[in-house]
Amino acid sequence: RWALGATQGLWPTLAQRFAKRLFLTPLPLKWLQGRGRWEPHWQVHTWPFERASLTLYSTHHTADRLQPVALLVHGWGGNAAQMKPLAEALHTRGWATVIVELPGHGRSAGMSSSLAQFARALDYVHARVVADGRHVGALLAHSLGANASAYAVARGLPVNKLVLLAAPDAPQGYTHMFAQVFGLREPTRARMQQRIEAQEAIVMEQFDAAHTGPRISVPTLVVHDQADSINSFAGAQRLANHVPQAQLHRTEGLGHRRILKDPGVMDAVLRFVAG
Repeated sequence: RWALGATQGLWPTLAQRFAKRLFLTPLPLKWLQGRGRWEPHWQVHTWPFERASLTLYSTHHTADRLQPVALLVHGWGGNAAQMKPLAEALHTRGWATVIVELPGHGRSAGMSSSLAQFARALDYVHARVVADGRHVGALLAHSLGANASAYAVARGLPVNKLVLLAAPDAPQGYTHMFAQVFGLREPTRARMQQRIEAQEAIVMEQFDAAHTGPRISVPTLVVHDQADSINSFAGAQRLANHVPQAQLHRTEGLGHRRILKDPGVMDAVLRFVAG
């Protein structure tokens, strides 16, 4: 914060570059997080992707090509272990589960990532699953991973069901939150965002629910806690209102991450994807 505050007055261009690099670095850093314990029925694979890699965690019975595949995606600064309780619940119901660990997270290589890269990674994983003769029946994602998933499905990624857990409706707000935390002036924040958009060849507003929601043509379950301190419940309501076939499942007292392992949430998700 001190370095950025001093630099943006003396050398604005350097401050913009430094802010962009920091903004695209998943926090907390992946080596500060535990990787979790994976039982023998889980297989772990690493795929090269762009200048980093993707780590895939899949259940052993994915060898049965007639089983529907459920793709699960964590959020920014998260890891595959956070999605494991939900994946295990799906596994017991006969789904072949694949958890995607994104660049710069968990075991995956890379020090940085972006929302646009999240979406590209989903396209790539989905394409490889389909090329292997499998069918993706459901896509389930948390937080910023849910935002990337909504964007991917809105652009035509074929899935039967979409589950968005604790998703933001307008991720552009993260740049303002970042600016507030690190003391960035508005011109620095705006130029940082423009640099990110130029690098990723996308305008951040394209991820807003107002843009993606009306284009999502599959049944969608929006799960959100009223006490979520990261992404507001009001945003979840706006997101659900924009998606034509959306259901909103409200929880209380779970916050942003405990929603991923709550038995009531898992039961609602299982009933939705099986319905």
